[in-house]
Amino acid sequence: MVQFNLPKNSRMRVGKTWPKPEGATNIRRFNIYRWDPDTGENPRMDSYFLDLDKTGPMVLDALIKIKNEIDPTLTFRRSCREGICGSCAMNIGGGNHLACIYGIDEVQGDVNIYPLPHMPVVKDLVPDLTHFYAQHASVHPYLITETPTPDKEWRQSIEDRKKLDGLYECILCASCSTSCPSYWWNGDRYRGPAALLAAYRWLIDSRDEATGERLDELEDPFKLYRCHTIMNCTNTCPKGLNPAKAIASIKHMMVDRIV
Repeated sequence: MVQFNLPKNSRMRVGKTWPKPEGATNIRRFNIYRWDPDTGENPRMDSYFLDLDKTGPMVLDALIKIKNEIDPTLTFRRSCREGICGSCAMNIGGGNHLACIYGIDEVQGDVNIYPLPHMPVVKDLVPDLTHFYAQHASVHPYLITETPTPDKEWRQSIEDRKKLDGLYECILCASCSTSCPSYWWNGDRYRGPAALLAAYRWLIDSRDEATGERLDELEDPFKLYRCHTIMNCTNTCPKGLNPAKAIASIKHMMVDRIV
């Protein structure tokens, strides 16, 4: 029988368990992934206990409380606290979520928190999104035209504008791409749900004049066609968007232009 083992430096170890708050009766345990590249040590899971009667309702509230009052070395990204910036995307209770809008009460039992899966880790809960952003840039997420620029704005009908709803709202949190098995295994060549959602947003923009060039760029066995409609991207999107539908629509456009 074939046996597979993780590299020694990737194997998780048991970390520190911090003491429970004294006198608290409504306690919740938070198990958090920790890794510091400067120590040379393996990743570990540290455990913290919080009094929920003195903690805000969201997972981000818990993380901020831990950092401010228990362990200042805990590292994570956050900014808007309103589900707009996408900074605090992480794996919570087995799914990718925005910590600022994901309630502690939505997790059953201990709250297990990891960085976004299958991404290089900078430190603790901070993933390296360099490659993710490069993929987004590769689809040219901006208006491309050959027609001389009008004196005012590029006009668009109400009907054509409505076609962009459900596409432009992406906040680039990377929750969708990092939930996709196809992206896990082919992330170096497959563009991923977030980038392809952005690509489709410009493909169907009536003001854009580079549709053919955009489709040519995606005509590749890996860039587009590694999507197998698993639907993890749609199920996990914190903004309720549907990248899988956008990818299917691009595939239809590919077929329509040759038949």
